[in-house]
Amino acid sequence: MPFGSRRISIEDTALDSKELVLRCVNAALDRKAEDVVIIKVKDVSSFADYFVICSGNSERQIQGLAEHIGQKLKQSGIIPLGIEGEHSGSWILMDYGDVIIHIFYKPVRDFYDIEGLWSDMPLMSVDSSVQELTVLNDDM
Repeated sequence: MPFGSRRISIEDTALDSKELVLRCVNAALDRKAEDVVIIKVKDVSSFADYFVICSGNSERQIQGLAEHIGQKLKQSGIIPLGIEGEHSGSWILMDYGDVIIHIFYKPVRDFYDIEGLWSDMPLMSVDSSVQELTVLNDDM
């Protein structure tokens, strides 16, 4: 396993980062996350392979998204390494090792512009009509 690559175990099987991204995105889609974007940072980062970025329309929805994602992943035996901002409700970061989830209140997302900071990296937008993502684009 390359330096900086971490795997999270589920029921005695290793879950690769692409499978983990799909689970994270689908959990977010379950709760109507908006503007879902996946950024592949694997080639330039030692701390993560992917970012999942999504938005909600209120602080309550942001907290609900984080809670639902956490519960869905926990049901599969996937526990976060850390969670930040759960009580603020405007930006919650969930660290699942190779996948880091950023859940934003829309105005806060616009202000921090994470997509702009990582604009040289492969990016995949999930269309708002998608109810379940089953595969990542080839460059992801």
